[in-house]
Amino acid sequence: MLLLVGLGIGATPMISIVKDIVNNIRAMEEEESAAMENGNGVGINNNKTSPPNSKRRENFKTRRAYFYRVTREQGSFDWFEGIMNEVAEMDHNHVIELHNYCTSVYEEGDARSALITMLQSLNHAKNGVSGTSEIALRQG
Repeated sequence: MLLLVGLGIGATPMISIVKDIVNNIRAMEEEESAAMENGNGVGINNNKTSPPNSKRRENFKTRRAYFYRVTREQGSFDWFEGIMNEVAEMDHNHVIELHNYCTSVYEEGDARSALITMLQSLNHAKNGVSGTSEIALRQG
């Protein structure tokens, strides 16, 4: 298990790590797909793999990753929106769980924040995306 927490500008290196995890997952899937086509491997969820793939799988230990991103300003979510959406789309095996938090909203219970919270919940329920960043989120 891997826990990544990025605060403000500190999210940049964490997003690089998340991207690397996705790239490793993608490479393993491609290798296993090629092995299946050649008849010398089994699907991604089984333990039997072809020899070239077993080396990558042996070196790649991440089976679950949690990324928590905290920022003060809602506009900061736009910086990595493309990458975050790509991660959500590419992660077919649900290895990475993404969480975004914005700290500039009012205190919990404040009437001003109640409307924001309600709108965010409705937007997530209806569209499956974060209300503040329009990034597809998957709750684990």
